[in-house]
Amino acid sequence: MTGTRDLDDEIRHLGFICTLVLLATGALATLLPLDVDDGAHATHVERVAWLAEHRGVFILGWLNQILAMLSLSGVLVAIAWRIRVASPLLALLSAVTVLLSVVAFLVPKFMAVWTIPLLVDQGTLTPAPDTLVDTLLPLLNVSVPYSLFTAFDYLGFWLYAVYALLVAVPLFGETLGSRIAAIALGAFGFIYHCLIAAMLAGAVSFSSAETAFTGAFAALLLVILVMGLRLRSPAS
Repeated sequence: MTGTRDLDDEIRHLGFICTLVLLATGALATLLPLDVDDGAHATHVERVAWLAEHRGVFILGWLNQILAMLSLSGVLVAIAWRIRVASPLLALLSAVTVLLSVVAFLVPKFMAVWTIPLLVDQGTLTPAPDTLVDTLLPLLNVSVPYSLFTAFDYLGFWLYAVYALLVAVPLFGETLGSRIAAIALGAFGFIYHCLIAAMLAGAVSFSSAETAFTGAFAALLLVILVMGLRLRSPAS
């Protein structure tokens, strides 16, 4: 059907464009700081001083993160669309999972662009220490893994892990690219869930698991590179 083919081409093209945008925002992210140096160990006073001095670049960095997140979500939805023939239900569930992750990621990133700069402004404009600033800013620490801010991020990544497990099996097709992407997604989903379970059980600390988390996220980059090339042409 012509209508279906047009929709296929539009979603494929959107996924490819999102891949290019994601790679561009990823490169830009290396130049834009998201927090004070050694943010996990910086004091509250050091963070407020840094945020006040680097307000503009901080906002720009997190706006770039929002664009990167939306682009990655577009790529994941395009991948979910490709498995609709093999498994329509899993395709639908995985797309819904990505949409939920957008909400989870958007909440802290919007707070980084809106709430944190305004709190810092309030703290620097008030002669005496502002209780609200001193209370909320530590909760919105973007570097500490157990802050309210990062909890939303890890929720979003957990939804990515659920998506990965949903998509991995039906994506494992006849082409080498789809097989590589499926294995990478399966590895990401499995590793992430194992690390979360180990942390909740107290068997491993976040600091010792951080390297494994980084490796798991690298699997997502492999998926983007492989499937980005596949999205240039219609699915076979």
